[in-house]
Amino acid sequence: MPTLLSIESSTSHASIALMTEDGVIYEGGCVSDRHHNALIFAPLEEAIEALGDRRIDEVVIGTGPGSYSGTRVGIATGQGVALVHECPAIGVSSLLAAGLERGVAIGDARRGSGWTAVLASGQLPDPQILPISELESALEDKAPVFTFEDPERFVFSKEVAVDKLVPTAKRLAQAWRSLSEAQREALRAVPPQPAYLKPPHITEAKKGHPLLRGRSKG
Repeated sequence: MPTLLSIESSTSHASIALMTEDGVIYEGGCVSDRHHNALIFAPLEEAIEALGDRRIDEVVIGTGPGSYSGTRVGIATGQGVALVHECPAIGVSSLLAAGLERGVAIGDARRGSGWTAVLASGQLPDPQILPISELESALEDKAPVFTFEDPERFVFSKEVAVDKLVPTAKRLAQAWRSLSEAQREALRAVPPQPAYLKPPHITEAKKGHPLLRGRSKG
C-alpha cells in the first residue's frame, strides 16, 4: 500500500496525517486563522520524522471549500513535499474530510449567495451556488446538515439543525483510500487548486481612472 501524506488546511484547524500500510502513523496540526504558512511546518517536520526511511508515494491535499489563503498554503506545502519525493500532489475536496458517508454541506459564498453539496457514499461532492434565501429549501430531507463555518450565520427554521464539523487530514486520507481507482485517476490528472465556488468579484475602473487616461498632448 502506498505511503500517503495528507494535508488539510481549509479551516482554522489545519492538520497533517501520514498513512502507511500499517495505518495512520502520524497525525498532528495547528490552529490559526491567518498564519498557516508559519505554523503548519512544525507538524510537517514531525510527519517527516515519523516517515523514517520510507518515501512518500502520494500527497493528498484538501482543496476546500473554505479559507482561500489556508487552502493555498496547504497546496503549496504539499506540492513542495511532492517535488522532493518525486510523487504526485493530488487535490481532493475537503468535504470528504468531514467523516460522513451521507449528509449535506452548506456554506456562505458571500455577496448574498450560499452553497450546498450533497455527500453520498462513493460519490465526489459537487457544490452548487444559490441565493442564500433559498438555502434552506434546497436541503435534502433527513440528511444530516453540517458546515465548516459558524452555524449561527445561517438562519433556518427550528426543524433544521446545522452541526459544525472540522475536516481533518486523517479523514481526508481515509476518504482518498475509499475512492474507486477511476475516481483517483481522475483527480490525479487535475493540478490541485482551491475550490472556486463563484467567479472572483472584480471592480471595473471608472472611466476617469488615471490608468485609463491617455497622455496629455503638449
